[in-house]
Amino acid sequence: MIRHTVAFRLVHPTGSSEEADFLATARELSTIPGVERFEQLAQTSAKNDFTFGFSMEFADAAAYAGYNEHPVHTAFVAERWVLEVADFLELDYEPLA
Repeated sequence: MIRHTVAFRLVHPTGSSEEADFLATARELSTIPGVERFEQLAQTSAKNDFTFGFSMEFADAAAYAGYNEHPVHTAFVAERWVLEVADFLELDYEPLA
């Protein structure tokens, strides 16, 4: 299992229609084959400047690779993520044996 996570901050004002539209569009990532347990999260810690997080799981590396190469994902990254995300941190995890 691989858990893919990303913490991020948008260029849009908090509570704006642009922010809501970005998050609504991002939910389409959950429809990509192999994506399991997709979550959108509000970041609550004062220890960093990120405001949101996405978390999802994949059964294995092949499922994760399929997600990364899927047209819905690549279009979202090119058309939304690159333009609307001010900063992010991506972390991917596998369970310890």
